[in-house]
Amino acid sequence: MYIYIYIISFVSWIIGVFFRKYMHKRAEELSIKGWCMNTKMGTVIGRIEGEKTKIEEMKYWLRNTGSRGSKIDKAEFKDEEEILQINFPNFTIKK
Repeated sequence: MYIYIYIISFVSWIIGVFFRKYMHKRAEELSIKGWCMNTKMGTVIGRIEGEKTKIEEMKYWLRNTGSRGSKIDKAEFKDEEEILQINFPNFTIKK
């Protein structure tokens, strides 16, 4: 039996602090693997992998909740596909 994993590339336009830290915490709570990082344009980009229901929860968090004090202007998700195995051992914050 296969476990379906989803990969989603995303970009979030945010104004606020500690977004990546809170994202890391939420990813760990949901057993999501992947990474995130800030861009020079003030956005956060990344890649997430996990079970479909957990990915949907994370997408909701990225669109609507975020870190304390952050303002999420927009969250885009692309390149969503099913994979058969996780490619990352954990969720990391890239610098």
